[in-house]
Amino acid sequence: MAAEEPEDQPDLSCIEDSLMSLEKLDRASPDLWPEQTSNEVPGVHEFVAQNSPQTEPCFWAAMSQDDISHVHQLGNLSMTGLISEVKRLHDLAYQLGLEEAKEMTRGKYLNIFKHK
Repeated sequence: MAAEEPEDQPDLSCIEDSLMSLEKLDRASPDLWPEQTSNEVPGVHEFVAQNSPQTEPCFWAAMSQDDISHVHQLGNLSMTGLISEVKRLHDLAYQLGLEEAKEMTRGKYLNIFKHK
């Protein structure tokens, strides 16, 4: 059996082409993008050092090795695999919400949440 694309799915190359920007950013002009020298404007070098993005994002530093490997596994999924994973997480969150609502109702009936 040959795997065929469903007719409902739009052609991904058409979508990709529609998202393409043909705008050219001219970053060569020294008037628009001045050189960052401390001789011309005092304090520029320190300001740029404080406000420039770090080479390693801060969220990677707080992640454990298991978290990083999980992110890599998700990155290696196909589009359909990623969509099914998002659906699974959505269903799990919905079930959690139902359980939480049930427990809150139970707490109200047991009079746990008394206002003092």
